[in-house]
Order: sequence, then structure tokens, then C-alpha cells
Amino acid sequence: MKIYFSCSITGGRSEESVYQKIVSALDSMGYEVPTAHLAAPEVVEMEKTADPNEIYERDMAWLRECDAVIAEVSSPSHGVGYEIAYALTLGKPVLCCYQAGRSVSKIITGNTSPGLSVMTYLVEEDAPVVVREFIQRLGN
Repeated sequence: MKIYFSCSITGGRSEESVYQKIVSALDSMGYEVPTAHLAAPEVVEMEKTADPNEIYERDMAWLRECDAVIAEVSSPSHGVGYEIAYALTLGKPVLCCYQAGRSVSKIITGNTSPGLSVMTYLVEEDAPVVVREFIQRLGN
């Protein structure tokens, strides 16, 4: 199973350790995560020199190929929102998870799309638990 992981890059990296925990959990469960590099601290520097069109084409291809999307949405990000919407139009199951108490767009929390799950976690160690629950509901 291929999982597309989405998280904030230019919108803020305060949840970077959560990103790493989520990607590590997905990896330990044996899932392919083409966007695993987004959890790495050096991604901000890597993205500065990358061609925007190449990133767009690559990421849209990965979204089309994936079986599900997991987006950490505690930090606002235009790109993450775009990826969520695109994945939903493709009929992909999407998990948007965020730390309880954080302010998240009502476009996410009020969305009733059947393919969208919105879940909170209390502390960062709970984020992988939420991810596992989502994947179990998919039957994988």
C-alpha cells in the first residue's frame, strides 16, 4: 500500500517531530511513503532550490498513484490544503490529523466528504496511534 504523507513546509515546521513519528510509524507498518523526505529537517533547504513545476508534477503523480493520504494539518499550509482537495476529487481516502487545541481551518473540520476523516491527538506520541486507527478502518 502506498501512502502519501502531507505536511507543512513553508507554512511552518513546528510539528516536524510529529511528522517524523508519523512517517516512522508508516515505515514500520511496511507502507511505501514516497513523501517520507518531507519529515526530514533538511527538506526546507532542499525545497528552496527545487523547480516548482517539477515538484507540482511529481507530487500530483504521487497523489494519483497513492492508496490513501495522511495530512498533518496543525500548521496552516496552502499546499497541504490543495493536496487534500485533489486527493478527495480522485476518490482517495484522506486523514487530516492535528493536535487538539490547535486552530484548524473550518474548510477541513466542516468538510463532510465521505472519504475524509478528521482526527485529533493530544500529544505527539499519539499521532501514530491516530494514523494506525485510520489505516485499520481502511481494512489494511
